[in-house]
Amino acid sequence: MTPTPPAPHTAKVQEALAARDALATALSRAGIQLPAMDIRTPWADDREAEGQYALVHLGVCSAPVALMLADVITKGIAG
Repeated sequence: MTPTPPAPHTAKVQEALAARDALATALSRAGIQLPAMDIRTPWADDREAEGQYALVHLGVCSAPVALMLADVITKGIAG
């Protein structure tokens, strides 16, 4: 994976941006905020590689935030 910022005009990057935003909104509604969420690509330049997706990078979180995530997921499963 390359740490270079992805080109925002590619379809797969747009898809990843939409997914990141949807996840951030859902987490926010659950009272959870991750310190860093960004998009990364497994390709080295602005050309999409066929069969590869841009990735939503969730970064790192503290133990309390990880426990909050686990709790929200568990409650969702128990539904």
